[in-house]
Amino acid sequence: MSVSERVDIRVKKAKLERIARAAALSGETTSEFVRDAAEDRAEQVLREHDARTHVPAEFFDELQALLDAPARPNAALASAFDRLRDLTRE
Repeated sequence: MSVSERVDIRVKKAKLERIARAAALSGETTSEFVRDAAEDRAEQVLREHDARTHVPAEFFDELQALLDAPARPNAALASAFDRLRDLTRE
């Protein structure tokens, strides 16, 4: 048997009635409906948080400066553009 914790929340009567109606339409108890909704929202928030890349401010500032700087000529890229130009002229 697993141990479960209890969570108490307060909601206005009209909102509780709406939640209870949705739960009934879903074939769930109000508790199951609220628990599942809370778990889904927690998963979404955690997924969004984990998808972000966290870097030190100094690294971010240096990266931003490099991205904002004008592009420097690159022989390999120029060569690739020349080949593309030759292919599209044919």
